[in-house]
Amino acid sequence: MASGKQTPRQKMINLMYLVFIAMMALNMSKEVLTAFGLMNEKLNASNISTTERNNAFMAGLEAKADEQPEKYVAIMEDAERVHELSQNLNDYIQGIKNELLAEYDEDGQRDYEAMDRSDKLDNMFFASGRVSPKGEEFLEQIRIYREGVIDIVGDDYAQIAEEVAEEFSTEEVTNRENVTQPWLMYHYQGYPLIASLTKMTQTQSDIKTTENDILSAMLSGQLQSEVAMTNYTTLLETPRSAYYQGETFNGSIVLGRKDATTKPNRVELSLDGQKLSESDYSIEDGRVVLNVNAGNAGQHKLEGSLIFVEDGEETVVPVDQEFSVIPKPNAATISADKMNVLYRGVQNPLTISMAGVPDNNVSASAPGLRKTSGSSYMMNVTNVQAREVKINVTGTIDGESYPSSSTFRIKDIPRPVGTVRGEDGAVKMQRNSLEVSTIGAALPDFDFDIDLNVTGFSFKVPGQPTIQVNGSRLDDRAKAALRRAGRGENVTIFDINARLSNNSGYMLKKVAPVVIELTN
Repeated sequence: MASGKQTPRQKMINLMYLVFIAMMALNMSKEVLTAFGLMNEKLNASNISTTERNNAFMAGLEAKADEQPEKYVAIMEDAERVHELSQNLNDYIQGIKNELLAEYDEDGQRDYEAMDRSDKLDNMFFASGRVSPKGEEFLEQIRIYREGVIDIVGDDYAQIAEEVAEEFSTEEVTNRENVTQPWLMYHYQGYPLIASLTKMTQTQSDIKTTENDILSAMLSGQLQSEVAMTNYTTLLETPRSAYYQGETFNGSIVLGRKDATTKPNRVELSLDGQKLSESDYSIEDGRVVLNVNAGNAGQHKLEGSLIFVEDGEETVVPVDQEFSVIPKPNAATISADKMNVLYRGVQNPLTISMAGVPDNNVSASAPGLRKTSGSSYMMNVTNVQAREVKINVTGTIDGESYPSSSTFRIKDIPRPVGTVRGEDGAVKMQRNSLEVSTIGAALPDFDFDIDLNVTGFSFKVPGQPTIQVNGSRLDDRAKAALRRAGRGENVTIFDINARLSNNSGYMLKKVAPVVIELTN
């Protein structure tokens, strides 16, 4: 574009092209600066939320330390040291940010597009190509925080210590040109001010997140503001949902919060009114683990108290629990929801279950059988030629299988009857009513609601030829023959062609005819 002899017009076009490119770059730069500003705002909002959570952690820990100092004072002291280190570095960084932002307020709003220069921060952190005293102070504050936190968490929280060492490292960095630079120059020198401010806000976020992680680890995610023993309740914990006759009941009575250091000073329990001895239970990880015979089938009641000594006084936590013992399964319960047989041509609903076995541990198999949900099944025996079908059921408990089976008879759908105006058999009606009536088919007293579609029939008036009709109403030929019939004569509708609406491939038995006595 710059080589060779160019006309004034071409030179003007080239100049306009360069101006256009510069304008595009300028717009993109403003958008990037604004994006950094918006990111900085979101990080600040997130930091406020994290600070509130950390303060809640500290308040909960302080309550625990006051209530049970022997358990929580040491943790509280470490947590306060971490909190102090975090607060100091966060406030130091915030002070630098405030100093850098002092002149960028515009009617109470930040003008991010004006923060495109790096000189203010460069003058603060760097001098004569080296890190300035202010920059060294910034690095020193990070070092104090990093080493202080690592010293507190130590070997107890090795993973957190490793993450802190990596996250807050200020070691030299090798850039993409394979040139080694001081950490501060690599991250902050020459960047737009808003980008550097966003990096500082991210560091504040890392500080607060690290504090949150440490507090969570110290308290194992179980901080509570109230820890009085009266606020606890007992829970019955069992490894199985049911027990068989004669088995050992190995359930556990536990507090709402299990803790190896939370042990009752005295246990007073009875099972079905009979007092338990010390050989009937043991205390493990704060749990009272029972070791008694489950007893006979039925409900069993566990009562008594767990006694804790707090501040020289006894606190009684009442125990009032029940558990069930059921007999071992020896047969499955299989019931047809509407009948004691299975019918071809329809979906037969079945309920298949086994006493004491959850539905998801019960499996059933048979030709045409499928599970719909829970203990509900559907079975289609249309293609089963035999007169009987066996349904095999297996229940599984604790890895042991309990098989069972049941045999069902198979029948065809009963013979339908023809209908006119919904009536079957011998029907009395007027001639004009018959002309407009619908010819249908029905299954009286059948347990299923089945729709039958009539596609044709034969119509016979005494003394006249039989008329074949397509559809479910009299056609013109049939109506003409009907008009020639006398009063009191019987006309017959027979050879009715009917199909199941939802299973047109199934062949119904021959439909019974319907006879109509004309009343006029």
